[in-house]
Amino acid sequence: MTDNSTKKIVVIGAGPGGYPAAFAAADLGFDVTVVDERQTPGGVCLQEGCIPSKTLLHVSRVIQEAKRAAKWGVTFESPKIDLETLRDWKSSVMQSLTSGIEGLGKARNVSFISGRAKFLNSECIEITDSDGSIVEFSYDRAIVATGSTPVIPQTLALDDPRVLDSTQALKLQDIPGKLLVIGGGYIGLELGSVYAALGSNVTVVEMTAGLLQGVDRELVRPLKKHLEALFESIHLKTKVTKMTAESDGILVELERPDGTHSELYDRVLVSIGRRPNSDNLGLENTTVELDDHGFIIVDGHCRTSDDKIFAVGDIAGQPMLAHKATREAKIAVATIAEEKGTEPLSNVIPAVIFTDPEIAWCGLSETVAKETGVPVKSVRYPWAASGRAQAVDAADGMTKIIFDPETSQVLGVGIVGLGAGELIAEGVLAVEQGLQALDLADSIHPHPTLSETLMEASEAFLGQATHLYRKKR
Repeated sequence: MTDNSTKKIVVIGAGPGGYPAAFAAADLGFDVTVVDERQTPGGVCLQEGCIPSKTLLHVSRVIQEAKRAAKWGVTFESPKIDLETLRDWKSSVMQSLTSGIEGLGKARNVSFISGRAKFLNSECIEITDSDGSIVEFSYDRAIVATGSTPVIPQTLALDDPRVLDSTQALKLQDIPGKLLVIGGGYIGLELGSVYAALGSNVTVVEMTAGLLQGVDRELVRPLKKHLEALFESIHLKTKVTKMTAESDGILVELERPDGTHSELYDRVLVSIGRRPNSDNLGLENTTVELDDHGFIIVDGHCRTSDDKIFAVGDIAGQPMLAHKATREAKIAVATIAEEKGTEPLSNVIPAVIFTDPEIAWCGLSETVAKETGVPVKSVRYPWAASGRAQAVDAADGMTKIIFDPETSQVLGVGIVGLGAGELIAEGVLAVEQGLQALDLADSIHPHPTLSETLMEASEAFLGQATHLYRKKR
């Protein structure tokens, strides 16, 4: 085994791209230091994004499930929300995971420095700690994993604590009576679902003609139906033209297809996207190149245009997903270590929207296939035909598989329904490994489960699914 102990790797950022990179490098014997502005590792995902939001979404789902139980013959009292206890629970989840990461880092002898890193050149950074003290740190290779930040355009940047970004919304300061969510993407819909379940009257406005732009419309349809019942209202093709701070709320001017309207809200959540944290890193002192949106340009092995510097995660471009960052981290370290057979980043990156119901997909979508002229055959398996879905009141879900019509190879999978985020892993494996319809159809799936819908969708492609009948033409 190569002795890497004399080679120093510095990882800038301790999120789902940074700390896995540090651990992977340490496991290969490198001398590893992680620099992050926070006091503890975990990054945005663990402390301000994925984990706290999913913790609150679980609470949201429990509340909504309790309401649905009335039609099953089980009635619960209206929930009493103890915000302090809820915040404490969320914090305890984050603390447990952060402590675990700290322990894993110490066990691997990874050094952690809390401070702001800035490149002085391609071989050295300066680190400014919370006291303002500055030290210089030289390295052999650097991995940039600084993540991203919520975007609030100047037109919506009202200097008022009642205007929130996603990070502030997750702090759960209170339960506003009226909440406006600007942006119909996954962040806005997830957080809007949380606040609506807790008792807020939530209105969502989206500039485009549909929620979750870029996601298969057939998958969005069941979710939209649920959200229309959960939210006060959803306004598409609607633009916020002005916001004014009033003593009793935020007055918002909305430009809708039927004219301009003004409405007063207790709080406004701006959730229209995220931007890469590439500013003030001193990248101009290196030969690292950025694209027009501020992302660091990398190749399939996470190498930048500077041979001393790698980049992973949100800073390295779309999709801005934690699991993509983690995979890139391992690719970057393997490339630095010159491990044989290091594979570039796969195109089969799953995406999950953790609303109720969930939406998940991977591989080729029917929309992209049509746009690019790729011949496909799509098979939809409605969950109304699933015994498990019927039993758990999730019959409006659907599993959709995109096949190559000639070879029957699985090219893409989309799922909407209960636990779609868990079920999509089988779809990822099928697409990544180039499985064919028969591979899924002949793999015995446990009954009764929702996973059977992938098996039966494959059977439907081959002819007939057991629980789905279509007349032959």
